[in-house]
Amino acid sequence: MFIDSLQLQHYRNYDSLELEFHQGLTILTGENAQGKTNLLEAIFLLSLAKSHRTNHDHDLIQWGQDYASIQAQVHLKDYTFPLELILHPKGKVAKVNYIEQAKLSAFIGKLNVVLFAPEDLQMIKGGPSLRRKFMDAELGQAHPLYLQSLVKYQTILKQRNKYLKDYGQSSKFDHTFFEVLTDQLIDEAFVIISNRLDFIDRLMTIAQPIHRIISNQRDKLTMAYQSSIKQINYGNLSQIKTQMKEYFENNIDKEKERMLTLIGPHRDDLIFYINNRQSDLFASQGQQRTIILSLKLAETELFQQFTGEYPILLLDDVLSELDDNRQHLLMNHIEDKIQTFLTTATIKGIRSESLQHAQILQVHQGIINEL
Repeated sequence: MFIDSLQLQHYRNYDSLELEFHQGLTILTGENAQGKTNLLEAIFLLSLAKSHRTNHDHDLIQWGQDYASIQAQVHLKDYTFPLELILHPKGKVAKVNYIEQAKLSAFIGKLNVVLFAPEDLQMIKGGPSLRRKFMDAELGQAHPLYLQSLVKYQTILKQRNKYLKDYGQSSKFDHTFFEVLTDQLIDEAFVIISNRLDFIDRLMTIAQPIHRIISNQRDKLTMAYQSSIKQINYGNLSQIKTQMKEYFENNIDKEKERMLTLIGPHRDDLIFYINNRQSDLFASQGQQRTIILSLKLAETELFQQFTGEYPILLLDDVLSELDDNRQHLLMNHIEDKIQTFLTTATIKGIRSESLQHAQILQVHQGIINEL
């Protein structure tokens, strides 16, 4: 999978831009705040229909304009097709092969990307929401049914929480209606949890040997999906629905009091371990970088397993976060098989073998010239 070309209209600091790309490595170089990351963000948007930098679409639209457009020609197997995302202050229009999609879920995942940005280093020691976002982003691209269940789950969760808030302390509380909502929530939760468990198992199988190489055989990486409460044991997949049902029945008074749904995949976590010690508590900065790099490289291989194609790799100013050994392993992994977009302030320090076949683009105030 690779992008042949990219067109932007009224997007961020790009009024109008057309670019053609190599199938291999493209390096975007230039000073900060010139538009390098904006290009990576545009490609990311074509994959997940949302930005990794802002929750507000109006931030993506050029000042003084009422829309922004991102279009790319995507090469998949033996054919090429266009993707387009049009951003308005109040919504999005997504097109595949020039046909508008009724739902964004039909657009998401047509282009697969793996993003590695400096903020990913927060995933180890940051809050659980960052790790849930990591799982959802990868599974949402590769498995349309997962994305559908996630959207349904979030909708039912909002309805359930609203009902708890509006009627939890009221005599009008309808237990039959609430039980229907709970059963629907459990059904979608099971799909999400079972897919996450499979994803983690597959990811760990690929990431562990990569991690051993990067750490020079010193450290062993493991990971585990963890429920927000001890009463739910994800070790027995067949019992998850029963355990969740029992918890909800036994804790309805507690949920009414707190006016919240207290368990479910929206509160679960992914825990990383180095040599059986929890990494958020004990891992050094170097060990954290090694974990993230191993995960990102493993993700590219996992996408290839899921879809038969390598994803596009977006590396946003991460070389400065990696020592020479980690940089060397990263560049070796992507060479000749993964279309990669890399942003950097300077190409100094990038090995000459990588530069020899790379497309190098100089970015300055939204103007791009090939070097």
